[in-house]
Amino acid sequence: MKHKLLKLSFLGGLALFAACQNNKTVPAEKSVTGADIKKYISALANDSMMGRKPFTAGETKAINYIAEQFKKIGLEPGNNGSYFQDVPLVEITSSPSPAMEISGGKQPLSLKVTDDFVTFSRREVDSVSLKNSPLVFAGYGVVAPEYHWNDYAGLDVKGKTVVVLVNDPGFKNGDPHFFKGDTMTYYGRWTYKYEEAARQGAAGVLIIHQTEPASYGWEVVSNSNTGAKLYLQQADKHMNRCKVEGWITEAAGKKLLAQAGITGDFRALARKKDFKAIPLNQSVTLTINNKLKYSTSHNVVATLKGSSQPNEYVLYSAHWDHLGVGKPNAKGDSIYNGAVDNADGVAAMLSVAKAFVKAQEKPKRSIVFLAVTAEEQGLLGSEYYATHPIFPLNKTVADLNMDALGDYGETKDIAVTGKGQNDLEDYVEEIAKNDGLTTVGDRHPGSGSYYRSDHFNFAKVGVPAVDINTGSISVVHDKAYGEAQQKDYGDNRYHQQADNYSDTMDATGMAQIADILYRVGTKLSAETTFPGWKAGSEFKEIRDKSMK
Repeated sequence: MKHKLLKLSFLGGLALFAACQNNKTVPAEKSVTGADIKKYISALANDSMMGRKPFTAGETKAINYIAEQFKKIGLEPGNNGSYFQDVPLVEITSSPSPAMEISGGKQPLSLKVTDDFVTFSRREVDSVSLKNSPLVFAGYGVVAPEYHWNDYAGLDVKGKTVVVLVNDPGFKNGDPHFFKGDTMTYYGRWTYKYEEAARQGAAGVLIIHQTEPASYGWEVVSNSNTGAKLYLQQADKHMNRCKVEGWITEAAGKKLLAQAGITGDFRALARKKDFKAIPLNQSVTLTINNKLKYSTSHNVVATLKGSSQPNEYVLYSAHWDHLGVGKPNAKGDSIYNGAVDNADGVAAMLSVAKAFVKAQEKPKRSIVFLAVTAEEQGLLGSEYYATHPIFPLNKTVADLNMDALGDYGETKDIAVTGKGQNDLEDYVEEIAKNDGLTTVGDRHPGSGSYYRSDHFNFAKVGVPAVDINTGSISVVHDKAYGEAQQKDYGDNRYHQQADNYSDTMDATGMAQIADILYRVGTKLSAETTFPGWKAGSEFKEIRDKSMK
């Protein structure tokens, strides 16, 4: 959508003036169209792309197509003359012992792999072992200075294995001001639990799974943490991480804690402000054998140079990868084409790029377009860029991310993932309000959606980042229709072979989201100030330090 102050036609300007006189809102003329987005989706989600999985021929075809489109649009290569950024990855297939042996309690426990626990190791070695590693219940495993919370206070966990709870102390506490109430902070994400345990020097970390605070069942945990997993290659071969990372079921966790006299609501116990970590007086023994494979994937990056502030950057991101080729479904389809997740996000980004190039007034700041790899493997492409940035992070104004935009048309509401984090939401809300739209937050704030797409890795290093999506109140139909479409996608197409392109796909909602983000980027590119994080955000301090 062309920025309402810069890009309206003369007649459009008169209409806007008349509407303002009557206190009405008039949506700005759109610069991104659904037809344009569908053209790109049809190519990216074609069977010839083979599901766009990293390390396959499908990757080569997908990244070359995106680079070709960047060049055709008129964007410059973004990485020292190249459209590609190498992303070195290691594939680790971890095979744990059939049983995790717990000793020292009233009676020994023998937990079965997959049924009772899943474990893996990021360490790039053939084998790791825990041998009679003392177990400690460390509550939520959180160190959060801004909330005056430290589950590791006075605790030495070197050589020990910590047992922690999923989510954070605010969840279902009843106080919306304790942490963020039922809205998950990053301290509630399993990725954080592993990172903090490693910082504390623990040998192992086990998260007790519970469906409600995790927002998914045990099957999701077991399916996601068995078999081959991709990680970014590290100079220290991940030796700074715990030997063993993993999960145990709620039933196994209850048995383990009960043997140390901890019964009842252990979540309530762990969120007491005077909680102190509890030695369980038990030990764990486990071995994990690893199979290692090294290879390189690629991010695709292009730029539009700013006219007067070229060394400041507004960044757009979307992940190009999906799940590749698997076993045929009942219809004989074996290709995971990922039309919605996330061919449409890349398609929307390409359309936004085209709008910037065609705009009469060129951006003052440079615009970066980044299609990242391995999102489906754990946000790896965006993590690599954030830790190996091509453009300085303290000169990167914002990240505007697009992931899995709804294919059921325009809506009267716009969904802001993780609403309440940073100033970019205010930009979105202002534009949405002008268009007569409302902005809403996550439908399930406890699930931690803000930490589950590529924008998060930019937030993690302090760059204000936003991800918005199609709402649920259909313009053509109603809220029930929109919610039914969301449910149908989640139940029948998400991460399934049925996520295919169709000529009947309604991309007007995708264009609606892309157009709003285009206008946000247009506004940011014309400013001299930087958006910031709201008070209470766990990312505010990181940004403040980087900007000094």
